[in-house]
Amino acid sequence: MPNAFNFDASPFDSLSKGEQQLVRDNVDIAYFRKDDVILDVGAEPKHLYVVIKGHVAQMEGDEVLYMYGPDDTFDSRGLMAGKSSHRFIAQEEVLAYELAQDTVLSLIADNATFSALLFSSLGDKLSALSQRHDEQEMQSLTLARLDSAVMHPPHYVDADTDIVEVARVFSEHNTTHVLVRDDTGTLPRLGIFSSTALPRAILDGRPLDDLPVGDLATYNLITLPPDSLMGEALTMMLRHRIHRIVVAERAEVLGVIESLDVFSFLSNHSHLILTRIDQAPSLDMLADAAGQTRGMVQQLYRSGTNVGLIGSLVQEINARLFERAWEMVAPKELVQNSCLIVMGSEGRGEQLLKTDQDNGLILRDDYTPPDNLQQICDDFSAALTRFGYPECPGRIMLNNPDWRGTRADWVSRTRGWLISGQPESMMNLAIFLDAHAVAGDGRLLQHVTQRLWELSTDNDATLNRFAAAIDAFGSGSSWLGRMFSIGEDSDLLHMKKMGIFPIVHGMRSLALANGIQATSTVDRIQELVSKGQLRKDWGDELKHALHFFMGLRLKAGLKELEMGKPVSGEADPKSMSSLDRDLLKDSLGVVKRFKATLRQRFRLDVI
Repeated sequence: MPNAFNFDASPFDSLSKGEQQLVRDNVDIAYFRKDDVILDVGAEPKHLYVVIKGHVAQMEGDEVLYMYGPDDTFDSRGLMAGKSSHRFIAQEEVLAYELAQDTVLSLIADNATFSALLFSSLGDKLSALSQRHDEQEMQSLTLARLDSAVMHPPHYVDADTDIVEVARVFSEHNTTHVLVRDDTGTLPRLGIFSSTALPRAILDGRPLDDLPVGDLATYNLITLPPDSLMGEALTMMLRHRIHRIVVAERAEVLGVIESLDVFSFLSNHSHLILTRIDQAPSLDMLADAAGQTRGMVQQLYRSGTNVGLIGSLVQEINARLFERAWEMVAPKELVQNSCLIVMGSEGRGEQLLKTDQDNGLILRDDYTPPDNLQQICDDFSAALTRFGYPECPGRIMLNNPDWRGTRADWVSRTRGWLISGQPESMMNLAIFLDAHAVAGDGRLLQHVTQRLWELSTDNDATLNRFAAAIDAFGSGSSWLGRMFSIGEDSDLLHMKKMGIFPIVHGMRSLALANGIQATSTVDRIQELVSKGQLRKDWGDELKHALHFFMGLRLKAGLKELEMGKPVSGEADPKSMSSLDRDLLKDSLGVVKRFKATLRQRFRLDVI
């Protein structure tokens, strides 16, 4: 009927002229007011809907599963099944084409491409939806709290309980751990003993019925409150190399979460990557393990996991990977007397796909490194290249003597960068401020950063010059142009240039000005909020905008990798859904307001 039907939109772009006419002859236009229920659970769809104007939410209970905008179709699954399994609600005034069921069935029967496109465009979503009823516990890590998981009830024993009796507790309660109360000291303490420690008990040599469990218990418990996210628990387990976390509220223990409980929330088996890294006997095996990270990221993203959490998991995995590689390449004495650091997005925990190497090495002041230190560093850089991390074009790597030295060298070096105020110094300072220790003695980095922080807060002129880089892109003379090589000759949007960097560097500048030593952008936001330097609602907007830009960049990068192209960091707005375009507009508005705030804070208009 209508001649304005958009046959350029998928899957209708696959129709022949005759099939297009069939659509015109059997389509009508429907109008829905805001909050109208277009389809309800159990309804028998008689049409395939194609949105002309407005947005429609697909709901499961009170949860929005998907949002449909102009040119999007729904509910093809319900149409084929004869019953809709979800509610579809107009989020605003909606105009939509109604394509008759018989017509859709005819097109599916006669046009294989149309049939494939109609369902493949929804493939990932439909697959996820079909599993939701069977796998309720497989919630997004961004939503699942520890108190929503199956916690193991605490089983207590006294510290003087012998190992044989502890084994009976394991058997009677079908558990693999007990919490150990020790009241013998000045202050009572609580520890944990697990079945994995039984070999140590046997090798101790004392009779097991005369060996107190308190002698073998671990007392430095890692605890989290019950409202913590499952993803946070996983990150803590990876960081501390433990398999159990005690869930406690104030002084009350609510239960114990085991690693398998957390891993059950992941469909990608990311824990296997860590296991392979820990067990790898060679660099070749480490390279194999490193090659699995992209698949993990892809699966996490497609499952709806928050990109901030993905970045944290990648950071922990990469830290373990780099540590193991460094331990294989460097002699033990060098590892013990140095601190391997990573910088850039890796240091901030915001790297989603592999990027250039950004690392350095801090040596203990009184330590004489091996004569072949340069070769050791070259071997490490070569190993990272094998793992998929190309060499940094700016040579920001530990095999460059400018990015290694003693603790005293680094204190002097960073002080010089701060005082100098020159473009090259500002660039180096920005890189170093994101430094994160991954191997060796982390106290060496802490000392350097502490000395730097002591100087930074009283140097307004330098702080202002440093913050001015928020306007770097678009100005070829800016020092940031040396950090990134980004073209200006395309209609594509560069996510780092337009959105990620202004937020990251703006927060980096505010952190430096306020003595905040956190390296993650989100952590910097949270500390600025807690110090009263940033409104909470404003901080939340900035976090959402940052994660949106990171998500768009990741989505575009994964698509490029699937097509065999290098990752560009660019997104085509013409290929975005209307919802993504709306969110992009809002996020760019947040960046614009943030930059205006920074200009006022650092008096950038008078520099």
